[in-house]
Amino acid sequence: MMKRMRSFLSAIMLVIAVTVNAQVTTATIAGKVTDTNKEAIIGATVQAVHVPSGTMYGAITNVDGRYTIQGMRSGGPYTVSISYIGFQTQVFKEVTLQLGEVYNIDAQLGESSELLQEVVVTAQKTKFSTEKTGATTNISNTQIVNMPSVSRSITDYSRLSAYGGNGMSFAGSDGRTANFTIDGANFNNNFGLSSNLPGGGNPVSIEAIDEIQVVISPFDVRQTNFIGGGINAITKSGTNTYKGTAYIYHQNENMRGDAVDRETIAGAREKDQSTTYGFTIGGPIIKNKLFFFANGELQKTPTIANRWRASEDGVADPDAFLSRATVADLQRVSDFVKDKYGYDTGSFTSFPSDTKNSKLLARLDWNITNNHHLALRYNYTKNTVWLAPNASSMDGGTRMSGSRTSQYAMSYANSMYSSDNLVHSFSFDLNSRLSDNLSNQLLATYSKLDDVRGTNSSVFPFIDILKDDQNYISLGEELFTYNNAVHNTVWNIKDDVTYYLGNHKIMAGLNYEHQMADNQYLRNGTGYYRYTSMDDFFSGAAPEIVCLTYGYNGENEPASRVQFSKLGAYLQDEWNVRTDFKVTAGLRFDGLFFDNGDLMTNNAILDLDYNGRHIDTGKWPGSSLTISPRVGFTWDVLGDKSLKVRGGTGLFSGRLPLVFFTNMPTNGGMVQYQAQINAKNAADRGFTMDEFKGGILSTEALKDKIYSLGYPQTITPEEGTVPSSICGIDPDFKMPQVWKTSIAVDYTVPVSFPLSVTVEGIFNKTINAAMLTDWSQRDISGFTRFNGADNRPVFPSDATYTDAAGKNLPSAYMLENTSRGYGWSTSMTVNARPAEWIYLMAAYTHTVSKEVTSLPGSNASSVLNYLSTYEGVNNFRLHNGLNVTPDRFIASATINDKSGNHYSLIYETWRGGYNYSYMLANDMNGDGYNYDAVYIPTDKQVADGSFRFVSEDDKTRFMDYVHGNSYLKNNQGKYAEPNSLYSPWVHRIDLSYKHDFSLNVAGAKHTLQLSFDMKNVLNFFNSSWGVSKYLNPAIGSDARILKYEGVDADGVATFSTPKSIDGNTKTWTLNHSIGQCWYASIGIKYCFN
Repeated sequence: MMKRMRSFLSAIMLVIAVTVNAQVTTATIAGKVTDTNKEAIIGATVQAVHVPSGTMYGAITNVDGRYTIQGMRSGGPYTVSISYIGFQTQVFKEVTLQLGEVYNIDAQLGESSELLQEVVVTAQKTKFSTEKTGATTNISNTQIVNMPSVSRSITDYSRLSAYGGNGMSFAGSDGRTANFTIDGANFNNNFGLSSNLPGGGNPVSIEAIDEIQVVISPFDVRQTNFIGGGINAITKSGTNTYKGTAYIYHQNENMRGDAVDRETIAGAREKDQSTTYGFTIGGPIIKNKLFFFANGELQKTPTIANRWRASEDGVADPDAFLSRATVADLQRVSDFVKDKYGYDTGSFTSFPSDTKNSKLLARLDWNITNNHHLALRYNYTKNTVWLAPNASSMDGGTRMSGSRTSQYAMSYANSMYSSDNLVHSFSFDLNSRLSDNLSNQLLATYSKLDDVRGTNSSVFPFIDILKDDQNYISLGEELFTYNNAVHNTVWNIKDDVTYYLGNHKIMAGLNYEHQMADNQYLRNGTGYYRYTSMDDFFSGAAPEIVCLTYGYNGENEPASRVQFSKLGAYLQDEWNVRTDFKVTAGLRFDGLFFDNGDLMTNNAILDLDYNGRHIDTGKWPGSSLTISPRVGFTWDVLGDKSLKVRGGTGLFSGRLPLVFFTNMPTNGGMVQYQAQINAKNAADRGFTMDEFKGGILSTEALKDKIYSLGYPQTITPEEGTVPSSICGIDPDFKMPQVWKTSIAVDYTVPVSFPLSVTVEGIFNKTINAAMLTDWSQRDISGFTRFNGADNRPVFPSDATYTDAAGKNLPSAYMLENTSRGYGWSTSMTVNARPAEWIYLMAAYTHTVSKEVTSLPGSNASSVLNYLSTYEGVNNFRLHNGLNVTPDRFIASATINDKSGNHYSLIYETWRGGYNYSYMLANDMNGDGYNYDAVYIPTDKQVADGSFRFVSEDDKTRFMDYVHGNSYLKNNQGKYAEPNSLYSPWVHRIDLSYKHDFSLNVAGAKHTLQLSFDMKNVLNFFNSSWGVSKYLNPAIGSDARILKYEGVDADGVATFSTPKSIDGNTKTWTLNHSIGQCWYASIGIKYCFN
């Protein structure tokens, strides 16, 4: 015993290693070997062979007859043989392993006889052969191949999880906080401008994915870095057989619906097509030893960023996409800037802008020995989308109502810009069995994820030329493109060691991750000019506006950057208390360490006094340690795997979109300066716009000119500057953490075919969530309140803190923690396989989520603007989660026949998705945020005058609407809870049909597969079916159903009712958008072997 323990401790000391992500890349087989008297057999040999590749894994049973084989390829089939001298060998065939799960194979060996030397067992067709404690869903390659999908996005497949169905959002969480790994490498949208995955939403072709695992509450301490859920995916590997595919998928405007409720959608039949070409190839380099797999894919979508064209006569025709800008004027401007400045504007008659997505993946698998297996994977993805210049945004003056490409105005081709999403990723995965009792996994990954704007323009200022006080001609490098990029680099290394000690499997590991994210954004980075007429532009008259944003201290590529490191360690014990009862208990520690080297303290901000609080924008939060204990159990109630009870409880640590960190340096005033010059600003500085007479200056010359006029070139922490708003982070801020508890029952129904039922419940309690407060707002405790039923506080004119001179301090948005929040989900899942050719699944999930905020948007002010409240932005009550889908049901059927036909149907229905808040039409409490919650009066309060309307008509119409609305009626006497207005049920069916034409030639199988996928089949038969509903446009884009009209002599608020609100008002209407219609794709795939 002591010798074993010394070996274990030695292994721990030797492994200096590294998981902050849910990095699961392999599967496991485990079990117990006994004789017919149920006595443990010590020293039995267990050998597992991955049949397609010949990869061999082995183990020897210990003193308790137990064995475990880790680090195995997922999938299969495997042949597992268990043998011991003097006993019959038992062979298990058709064993298929699931990613991240333990497949349990117990064997009872009888004494050998001459008549029967080997017993062959076909593996069970039930998912309960795997051992798990929490909520996980595995999606096999067979399911991936057969499922309906037109977008071929990974989120199309993750919806098979009972807790999925809403992109990357699981169990009501913000999709930006989900964790997505491929072969253990981080593929998250870490910056968090949206929840879309990198590389245009598809960082790896689905043709290269072998298996997907969705995790919600795995009580394995190795899995972390998510709050709601995570997705682990692994790529395909080569085998001993050369296999390959070549495929084409196509969709166009004629393969989709064009109407909702028989109302044709404008532009639905305009040219819109997408074609995907690709291949896969894999096979042996050295049989049974070294294998390769590769995938390449190209998707082309011909598009036009600008449909508008110049007119000959200056008369606009919007229906024909003709602008009032004339051919002659556009040609004259183009020739002028070419001759005078050497600048090429590009065409004004052709705007090619094809969307293009390129993917390349290569993988090597090396069986170094039977005990050491190495996998290497590299992939590259680039997604390019071309867009027209920004419609009308600008700085320094009044924004024009007409777009720069519209009936009013035209731009040139070189003023378009591209959005390039780039992915580079590499993984190194070494799984080793060091002895019968000791195994190890070393995993190193690197991911570089970039979102960069591109242009065909040379560096040149952007110019707006007006005509009749409206945009007319625009040219130059698009004003928000220069130095506009988000870069994210993630690398990590981890090492997990596993030691087998009797009935215990002890796992330990150390892991390290380093992450860098920066945001580059220079508005008007090449310079901006606006002229009021063509004559002023050609004559070199003084422009109306000049702008330039530049980096301080000569920095040409200023960026707001955050860098941090995470160091994690964990220890876990899987204890087989009895043959039918296993307990998993673990403890992990995660340290977070920020790098302050990219920050400078702005003393001008630090000196501001927010009621005794000061903000240091030169420091990230201090180092923190997060402790996450977890315990889970699995109980085989009847001892035959037909009835299992499982569950657990523990803490899970997540992540936060990094944009909320870079907001601090971006708004810290130390990175860059934005010069906005017009007649008034010039006069304030003692000069006139005549300084800019004579024509366009190059970007560098314009910068020198602005310097000469007294604008700052440098900045120091000592002098600093006070921006219009400030973003800060609590020095004690901690990354999100939640406490999850789950209990589940798995039951195999005793019928002649595999039929299983799972009932599961999960409860979440917030430990640390992120929230924002505005430090500039005074506490409401002393504020006057309205009289009457709606007695919300009234913000006085001095509600904002002031400086010594009595001037209001700027808004100070602080990122802080809250422990308020909880949620729960219940689900029931049924899996059945009535015959070999059909697989059925159905699941219903009910979810409740209560939160303070999910931080919608990507900057602090937008987060507070989007939240409904009645006591101000620092006093949010717990409310329904923004991302929750309260009810969802999904059912699928996959059918394969012997004639080469493959059918797959998915029926999905849900309510929610569009979650609105009932609000007032204006700012009643005077806090400066126009998102005030509605108070829903009782009939008695209206009758006795404690809730008052300006007229009888307003009262009647509003109360009629309340009585006809189930939520409002059931919550009278309360303030409307944010996100409580759920969109109605929607029902959709998706279909996939594939047919194989197969031919065997010289021992090789060649198959030509034709495929047809259709989303929202019901809509094909009736244009009103399968269409989701959203808020009635007559009400507005928000549910603003009441208007504050002032306070009467009694101090009671009075209200009017918008004309659109009465007892007959429909809250919901069909969503008339092209995305609601049916759409389809066709495909051709050639496969060999």
